[in-house]
Amino acid sequence: MTIPALRLAVPVLPALLLAGAGVATAQSGAPSLGQVFTCVNAAGRMLTSDRLIGECMDREQRVLSRDGTLIRIVPPSLTADERAEKEARDRRAAAEKEARAEAVRRDRLLLQRFPNEAEHQKARTAALDNTYAAMRLSESRLAELERERKPLLDESEFYLGKPLPVLLKQQLDANEAAVAAQRDAQVQQKAELERIAKRYDAELAHLRRLWAGAAPGSLVTIANAANAADTVDPAGSTVKATKPIKPASTQTR
Repeated sequence: MTIPALRLAVPVLPALLLAGAGVATAQSGAPSLGQVFTCVNAAGRMLTSDRLIGECMDREQRVLSRDGTLIRIVPPSLTADERAEKEARDRRAAAEKEARAEAVRRDRLLLQRFPNEAEHQKARTAALDNTYAAMRLSESRLAELERERKPLLDESEFYLGKPLPVLLKQQLDANEAAVAAQRDAQVQQKAELERIAKRYDAELAHLRRLWAGAAPGSLVTIANAANAADTVDPAGSTVKATKPIKPASTQTR
């Protein structure tokens, strides 16, 4: 190294040494140069230090520059229970935010699919028509089963007081099972009609408020009531909705 280069390097060395010492000081929790920590303790006394104040770890501490300018505020240290509570609050807030965003999305899709009440009524009629068609098929099937049962009963009269032939008994049992299946289907179909009506009633009330100018996502209570009844997705696809109940097609012969 030349003499001029050595002269340039000598002043730099102290600065590098001081910088390294500053890093070590910060990591070890030693006094912070040029900063003042202040807080008010539980007794109401103002405390001042050149480092975090142990007596105020349960409350916020203000970090000031030497001229009194606020640099930052150090929040209080949390206990394990407090941290768990804060994390739970944060999770709830995140879930609520996501739910609001989803409500906005659904409302906008509803408005796109149903720009007016006529379109909504058309969808309601189509949903009910499917169930009414299934109910008519069930009635027709029950009448058919009744016609099939009559000759079986007539034949069974020849065996009064005697065991029925195996084939005849099987046919009567199958007919009875088919009738029971249709009766169950009718009960479900009636319940489906009520579910559809309730869903579209709630959805219509929701839409009327949106059409009147309510902001999308602001009517979560009505939306939740509709969702509880297996709503139709605003985009047009069915969400958790039961399919129209079709009559059983069990044959007895």
